[in-house]
Amino acid sequence: MTGEVKKKRVATDMTQGNPAKLICLFALPLLFGNVLQQLYNMVDSIVVGNFVGDAALAAVGTGFPVIFMLVSLFMGLGTGATVMISQFYGAGDKESLRKTVATIYNAILVGAVPLTILGILLAGPLLRMMNVPEDAYGMARTYVMVVFAGVVGNLGYNVNAGILQGLGNSRTTLLFLSIACVINIVLDLVFVIVFSWGVMGVALATIIAQFCSWLFGIFYINKHYKEIRIRPFHWDFDRHLFGRAMKLGIPSGIQQALFSVGVMVLQTLINRYDTAFIAGFQGANKLDTFGFMPVQSFAIAVTTYVGQNIGAGKMERVNRGMWYTVAMAAAVNVVVAIFLVPLGPVCMRLFSQDPQVIAAGCAYLDRIMPFYVVFSFMFILNAVMRGAGETIMPMISTLISLWLVRIPVAYFLADHFGRDNLFYCYVIGWLAGVVLSGLYYLSGRWKNKSIVAHT
Repeated sequence: MTGEVKKKRVATDMTQGNPAKLICLFALPLLFGNVLQQLYNMVDSIVVGNFVGDAALAAVGTGFPVIFMLVSLFMGLGTGATVMISQFYGAGDKESLRKTVATIYNAILVGAVPLTILGILLAGPLLRMMNVPEDAYGMARTYVMVVFAGVVGNLGYNVNAGILQGLGNSRTTLLFLSIACVINIVLDLVFVIVFSWGVMGVALATIIAQFCSWLFGIFYINKHYKEIRIRPFHWDFDRHLFGRAMKLGIPSGIQQALFSVGVMVLQTLINRYDTAFIAGFQGANKLDTFGFMPVQSFAIAVTTYVGQNIGAGKMERVNRGMWYTVAMAAAVNVVVAIFLVPLGPVCMRLFSQDPQVIAAGCAYLDRIMPFYVVFSFMFILNAVMRGAGETIMPMISTLISLWLVRIPVAYFLADHFGRDNLFYCYVIGWLAGVVLSGLYYLSGRWKNKSIVAHT
């Protein structure tokens, strides 16, 4: 028999009540957190660019893909944990919930050791493979090595966030992020401006901020969720549950890692052209994030919603929740496009006054933003299936839409219809993803992937 999990105010029972309201209220703190994360990243760039130099700014920007690629596989394990926690919470299985948290925590802490060593050893070779300019290489290598030296804080923070999201609590993760953001900004200014530590100072500020946020997260969870008390380095490991988490999480980790590589491949095509075109693309990408953030927030919300309802055996609520989420994400995307496309030239002036840069950025926005509804449909469908325990098909759909459609189409469009029109590759890739995910969703096979048995 499973124990009944007490439905506290610090958690949200998403198996009862209006699906649209539950999903929207869950997504809003995540959206605010994403905006905060963007500001967090912008402060890093502003401090480095203004007080260290352009080479340092390039070094930090170049180092990020290396870090993301190596950490992605471990972050996939956190995704698997979120799905399991949401399903066990929905089923009221207190013991499995506790064991899952303990198992994932021990796996992450142990896994952080080889990841740290691997990141430090591979920093130089990977940056060389990316052809990082000599004036930025040394600083980029320092940045990556320092961040990997403290990667346990990053992993711990993300595990805490995954635990709380699985329990239906998205507001507290915003608090964790706020703490990290404030600490990071203060330390950026102190380490870079006062101590003149340059890129190393930025990296140190990042890992200290993440470490503090991680420790606060442990304190918060232990205080408010005593049934899943976190005891770091207290060996409590369930091989069966770990295997389930790996099965759920590894596809997501592989997807993120290969997706980041695919984006880098597409960047090589952009780099064929002049500096103004590249700068326009980069600036528009930052604006494009305001279309992606709402979709990402709704996707995380519906993953938890589906997990809890699958766990509770309330399949009829899953389909309703999916359509509500698609409608809300699409509505937000339409509003963003209505404002962003006409105001594209004005927004691009935040990054450059060069007419060619502005024109290149607007070419991107004009061909991407009106079709973001297609992307939101694909992303939400994949999130629903992931919440149900089906992680293989979302991975396949995403990677096919990128590697077999978007990248080849981008090169074809650039060669035959001009560089501005290569950006249509995004919507063509999204359409392929919608077809693949939509057909699989309609087949219903994802409904049998639940880790919770129902009688």
